[in-house]
Formats: sequence, C-alpha cells, structure tokens
Amino acid sequence: MEDIATMNRRHALVAYVLVTCTLVLALIARAAETRKGSWTIARSDEPGKVNFGLIYHDKHNNSNHQSDWPVSDFKGVDFAKSGKQDVKFVIARDAGKFDCEGFLDNGEGAGVFHFMADPQYVSRMSSLGFTGIDEEKQFAMAIFDVSLDYAKEMKSRNLKGLDADKLIAFRIFNVTQNFIDELRKSGLPAADADKLVAFRIHGVSPEMVAYLHQAGYRPDEDTLVAMRIHGVSPEYMQRLKSDGYDHIDLEKLIAFRIHGVSPDFIEKLATLGYKHPEPDQLVAMRIHGVSPEFISQMQSRGMKNLTIDQLVNLRIHGID
Repeated sequence: MEDIATMNRRHALVAYVLVTCTLVLALIARAAETRKGSWTIARSDEPGKVNFGLIYHDKHNNSNHQSDWPVSDFKGVDFAKSGKQDVKFVIARDAGKFDCEGFLDNGEGAGVFHFMADPQYVSRMSSLGFTGIDEEKQFAMAIFDVSLDYAKEMKSRNLKGLDADKLIAFRIFNVTQNFIDELRKSGLPAADADKLVAFRIHGVSPEMVAYLHQAGYRPDEDTLVAMRIHGVSPEYMQRLKSDGYDHIDLEKLIAFRIHGVSPDFIEKLATLGYKHPEPDQLVAMRIHGVSPEFISQMQSRGMKNLTIDQLVNLRIHGID
C-alpha cells in the first residue's frame, strides 16, 4: 500500500504534466496566431500622414505593403521629436493588432512587429455573409483595415459579387460608401463590385459621369471604363468640340484615341485643305498612315485635289 508521501509525489507529477501540456498547447496556439515581420516609417508628402511599410515573409508566403497611414494610427508616437528615440506602439484593427517596437530618428525609422489575429473576427465576418477568410486573408484585412463596420456598410449597398476578396480590393482602391452613393446620384446603377474596382483603377468618377450626362451622353459602365483606359477625357472632348466635333458617338471617340486621332492631327489636316473630315475618314486615315506629311508630299508632286478616299487608297496600295 502506497504511503502518503508517494501519493503526493504522484499527484504533483500529474499536475506538473497537465500544466506543462497546457503551456505547450498555449504556445502552439500563440505561434499559429502570431506573425512576425518588420516595419518602416518614412515621411509622407500628404499632411497628417506617414509612409508606413509592413514586410512579412516565411518559407511559404511573402508580403510587402507600403502606403500612407494617418499619424493618429500610431498612438503615443511623437513624430515631431528630433533625434533618435525608441518607440513602442500598437495598431489595432478589427481583424487583429500589430504590436510594434523599434526606433525613430527625426520622424523616420524601422523596427519589428508581431501580429495577433482577432479570434472572433472570422466568425463575425461569417455572420455578415463573408466567408472563406483564412490566415493570409485575415492578415491582409488587418493591413487594409477591413473593419466590421466597413463590411456592414458595403453589404448594405446590395452589391453583386461582393465577397471577402472584394472587400480587400475595395479598401486598396478606396471604394467608399460615399463613392458608391455619388455614382448612383449621377445616374449609374453602381451595383457590381468588379466594376466599382475597375472604376477606381481607371479613374471613372462621379464628376466624369455628370459631365457626360450634361453633354447628352448616357454611357453604360463598360463604355466608361473603356473611355478611361484609352484616354477619352472631358478635356479631350472639349478640344475636339473646338475643332467642330461635338457630340461624336462615344465608340468613335474611343476609336479616335486608339488610332491616334488627335486635335493636332485634325488641325494640321485643315491647314492642308481637309476641313472637318467625317469621323470614320479620320480613323481610316490614321489606320492606313495618311499623315499630314504624306499629304504634303503628294501635293508637292502636283496631286493637290485628292480626296480622302483617294489618299487612303494610295496608302493601301503602298504608294508613298
């Protein structure tokens, strides 16, 4: 029969093993939730902001994010202090927090960070309908500050194709509640998440839509993106208007930009006697290389009354 001392030692050993296992499991859980990386801070050209970079890499993943962040995000950091200083600060997001430490030297510096994912974030986002958020995505959503309130705002706009990836893209390209509302006020449906991102990437603005509507155009969203891709701007349209090309079909204006029909080209044609060619003729001239220089060359050879169609035919048949 065991004596009391032996029983106590056994109970102590069991307790020690249980405590050790608990600590190991806690460390494993913390390791799974923690990311380590480095940060940099530099001056920004934008008042009230600093350029903040987060660099993270391991054998599977690499990320390097750098953008302007509000100074107010860095609680307790005195960017106006001169000289070198050690700093510690926490950037808290709904998706998790960045514990940072390092140094600043006259407002610029570097250091290391530990990221702790918020354990409730994924379930809360799932309750809003945003699923499929893994560790990588949650890390990105913390960097770009995809908050629960922001997710709710976008959800309330009833957007087609809105998911967790689109929320990240929205934050990267600054698709805001106000941007969507202003587009809708200008007469666009603004209901497709992909198109909203494309609008931001290519610069389709509510002001541009309002200008086109005032000019009598009613472009669809794909046409608006195509216009921006090819540089059909209000300024370009105003210059064409001054050359007598008012309210040209938008598809033709896009063709103008694709093939290089510029106000300068039109004005040089006018000096050579070709005033106000038809839009299709202008495109054909650019496609086939009927340039002002070519026209001048033909005229110097005595061919001064050639029509545009004749000039195009000469180029098609290789006459130069």
